[in-house]
Amino acid sequence: MNKVTIVFWVALGILLLFIGYGVIAPDSFSEVTGDMTSWISDSLGWYYLLAVTGFVLVCLFLAFSPYGKIKLGKPDDKPDYSYLTWFAMLFSAGMGIGLVFWGAAEPISHYAISPATQEAGSDAAVTESLRYAFFHWGIHAWAIYAIVAMSLAYFKFRHNAPGLISGALTPVLGKYAKGPTGNVIDILAVTATVVGVAGTLGFGASQINGGLDFLFGIGNNITIQVIIIAVVTVLFMLSAYTGLNKGIKILSNVNMVLAGLLLLFMFVFGPTIFNLNLLTNTIGTYIQQLPSMSFRISPLSEDERSWINGWTIFYWAWWIAWAPFVGSFIARVSKGRTIREFVLGVLLVPATLSFIWFSVFGGSAIYLETNGIAMISELATEEALFGVLEQYPLGTIMSFLAIALISTFFITSADSGTFILGMQTTNGSLTPPKMVKLVWGLILSLTAAILLYTGGLQALENAMIIAALPFSVIMIMMAVSLVKSLRTEKHLVTKKKKNA
Repeated sequence: MNKVTIVFWVALGILLLFIGYGVIAPDSFSEVTGDMTSWISDSLGWYYLLAVTGFVLVCLFLAFSPYGKIKLGKPDDKPDYSYLTWFAMLFSAGMGIGLVFWGAAEPISHYAISPATQEAGSDAAVTESLRYAFFHWGIHAWAIYAIVAMSLAYFKFRHNAPGLISGALTPVLGKYAKGPTGNVIDILAVTATVVGVAGTLGFGASQINGGLDFLFGIGNNITIQVIIIAVVTVLFMLSAYTGLNKGIKILSNVNMVLAGLLLLFMFVFGPTIFNLNLLTNTIGTYIQQLPSMSFRISPLSEDERSWINGWTIFYWAWWIAWAPFVGSFIARVSKGRTIREFVLGVLLVPATLSFIWFSVFGGSAIYLETNGIAMISELATEEALFGVLEQYPLGTIMSFLAIALISTFFITSADSGTFILGMQTTNGSLTPPKMVKLVWGLILSLTAAILLYTGGLQALENAMIIAALPFSVIMIMMAVSLVKSLRTEKHLVTKKKKNA
């Protein structure tokens, strides 16, 4: 433990207090976090919309400006991975449990409870439901990841900065980036990472429980969910302790194979033509209405505003809380890419694959309901996927495959999360001590369990919205820092050309 910094101890203390509060006074914990979330959503929803749309604009500006030719690394550095491998890593990093959890559940929810002015259950609500799923999982989400990843990769590989969030803020903070101010920033990044990863693990445990209950009727409650978390914790902590990097790489490949099989199954046995038509049509309406969706806050409609708070603001907060983790991973595998190819690759490829996923699973759920075959919208959120699979051949087998997929995503996400947290709390070390990773693994699981215990899925959403607020400010600073540094570098490049 001699490698740990003050960031480790302070962040650990804050999170232990957080966990202790949830254990000792769960009702009070739930009430306080609920009140904080309501205030943030009602008072600062506009801020989240402006900030995230701003991240999209910054990414596009950097991609299509002269800065796009600058490499995330030294001028002679070459990418470590082929395009195909890099794209697979990007999709794997951003897919995870969330896409499996919400693939069928989100579109059918939007269809049953229309997000705008269209009548719920109408033909117009069908295309609208997919459009908002595309919006929540499209370029806005990936722009959040891109800002963090691009900043970390640029300063790490081009300017030899430590792989810390504070290390990307030197142009803005100067010498303070390495002092107490930098420590505070890294502490906020660590707490946001823990809440983001723990929230996702909570969704995973809830859906595994939902699948087992749907198949075997074992019940869907916090006791079973805690048991699931405990079992998976042993597995991923064993992996973290033994350092089975090869095993995790194999498991990551298994994730992609299982996800591919599940997608292929639903594409073949589901309403294929309906889903393809829906995908094509929704891409058009998504592009057409992206500006209006990006700034929609509905100040004159309380019902619409409540929907925006519960979905769009929640998603933007989730991605921001998840950004230190996913951003660090994407940064590590993007060395040698130009800013232009990085932005276009990160924003477009994973988003397109997500659109296909939602069209296949969400489209199938909507098709079942519109044709009176099954009322998927009446199922619990965590059971929607299994309700869809049940209606098709080999449905039970596919449900087991889905549970296996969620479990492997759970293990790999948690294991990778312990590494990123270990790195962030040991001054960017690429070989954090095993004990540090074990501590963070335990904290991740305890946090997920406490959030489920104090309020289920709603508590997970509340925690991510709260944790994301301070880190969103740091992200704005990262964007400013990156642009400021690039402006200086472009000036030097132009000067060299003139002298030549």
